[in-house]
Amino acid sequence: MNDARDLVLAGGAGKHSRTRRWFGTDGVRGVVGESLTEDLVERLGKAATLWAGAGSRVLVGRDTRGSGPAMEEALTRGIVSAGGTAVLAGVLPTPAVALLANDLGLVLSASHNPPEYNGVKIFDREGHKLSDADEVAIESLLEEPGPGGGAVEQADDVVEGYVEHVVRHFGSDLGGLRIAVDCANGAYSAIAPAVFERLGATVTPLGNAPDGGNINVGCGATDLALLQTTIRGGGHDLGIAFDGDGDRMLAVDEQGSVVDGDQILAVCALSLGVELVAVTTMTNLGFHRLMAERGIRVITTDVGDRYVLEALRREGGILGGEQSGHLILLDGHVTGDGLGAALVLCRALDGRPLSEAAAVMPRYAQAKENVSATAAAIGPKLEAEVERLNAELEGRGRVLVRPSGTEPLVRVLAEAERPEEAKELCASIARLVRHAAGSE
Repeated sequence: MNDARDLVLAGGAGKHSRTRRWFGTDGVRGVVGESLTEDLVERLGKAATLWAGAGSRVLVGRDTRGSGPAMEEALTRGIVSAGGTAVLAGVLPTPAVALLANDLGLVLSASHNPPEYNGVKIFDREGHKLSDADEVAIESLLEEPGPGGGAVEQADDVVEGYVEHVVRHFGSDLGGLRIAVDCANGAYSAIAPAVFERLGATVTPLGNAPDGGNINVGCGATDLALLQTTIRGGGHDLGIAFDGDGDRMLAVDEQGSVVDGDQILAVCALSLGVELVAVTTMTNLGFHRLMAERGIRVITTDVGDRYVLEALRREGGILGGEQSGHLILLDGHVTGDGLGAALVLCRALDGRPLSEAAAVMPRYAQAKENVSATAAAIGPKLEAEVERLNAELEGRGRVLVRPSGTEPLVRVLAEAERPEEAKELCASIARLVRHAAGSE
């Protein structure tokens, strides 16, 4: 198994964001009208288009947030002011925008965040998320004037094109499978249940009635209670839950137990027979143990699916993911795709119950706490204590501290073979973070 100390990068996503003002782990996001305004979104649209080049065609998609239409208008103004053509696709999952991006793909979404948030995600012409340097370059253009002269078009048949691609590359015969599909009242609401039915599954749709204010509320990958209750009511083989913009997915087995991204990735890695996988520092040590036993090389990156993507492209791999539910399959796609991942998981079951398939991965106990604090709370004293604890654990567990890339939080994770030890480790580090932040 990989040395646990090699997996702990205390800076996490935060160390990438220190050179940027607006971009975080995954694009720009914030509370609408506060940290995210129409003016900022307009300037981002302009700057991204200037960065992409004169005359660029920019595919624009959004999730189902109530702020989406107004933000779409602002983004469009920015694209047009920079001389680009805004190709408006309406509600469209993030992976579809990446897959179908023209010279640029822009998504208005705050992913798994509550309805009051929104954001902008950017993909280049290859459907790749931007590098830190690219994001710095775009920020440098926020105040630059645009030449004007752009245009607006409506996208045609983008949903159909996306569905056909995903079904062709990741679909299989799902006849006889009974699936509950929770769409988080998000971008997959009108897409995912129909795809599973098309492939032969019997589908119970959940969270598929977006009203602008219910995305990710009491449903979806951020709140699995509804899906678990449905599965425990009987009559289903498994449950699938997406987040609001569809770039990540979690599952619930036939008994109603959660199957997280690490377990899903493990099942898929063994089914696909890959030689390497890319994961983040949050990945359970049990995953590393299983991969070592099976001779599969593991590359560990900072938190954020774009860092996983970068590692896969650099190393020539096709499979990677995060515990939070991002699963990246580059054999037939360009980024993480919740629907594609769900279809691959169903195919990997090969007639087995999901509980049996997921049991192949041992799971270390994890304890987590989010502390209200900025990255400044992670100082030399705290870093030294984390290093000391990880050296003492000698691979039997670990402690990870990192600033959130999307919220004013410091995230603490502790892993150990015993749940009690994980809780104790987490609590002790969280106390140090609060003390450093002046809240204790």
